[in-house]
Amino acid sequence: MPNTYTLLYVHYVFAVQSRENVISTNWEEALYKYVTGIVTNKGQKLMTINGMPNHVHILISMSASITVADLARDIKSNSAKYVNENNMFLGRFSWQEGYGAFSVSPSQVSKVATYIENQKEHHKAMTFKDEYLELLKRSEVDYKEEYLFEF
Repeated sequence: MPNTYTLLYVHYVFAVQSRENVISTNWEEALYKYVTGIVTNKGQKLMTINGMPNHVHILISMSASITVADLARDIKSNSAKYVNENNMFLGRFSWQEGYGAFSVSPSQVSKVATYIENQKEHHKAMTFKDEYLELLKRSEVDYKEEYLFEF
């Protein structure tokens, strides 16, 4: 639509089914590249991606051409299919139901990107559960304990 301008940054968090530590260093880079391709093919810009064996953080610059929910669905379903079709994981890989999506102010993009890039160092001192609860609280997201990821 003419004269429509948007600049939206979204910080996504996806957890592996049952929070299993299955994203191996042997194939995490291939997974991240594939996710980058999904995002790019949807007309969005992946700023950074990183994570741990049981969860992934993604920072995306989004246009108004797709919803936050639709992009999360496409990333999760297509990346799980990619892992399974390429036999990267012994067993069936899947993401846990749900996700976190947090808006990021343009002034905080660099800080959030650095945070995501330093996931492995960050998690030496904090569990994923504590991290996720902190993200929810900082973003002032109302949540119910029974609907959080399985921890």
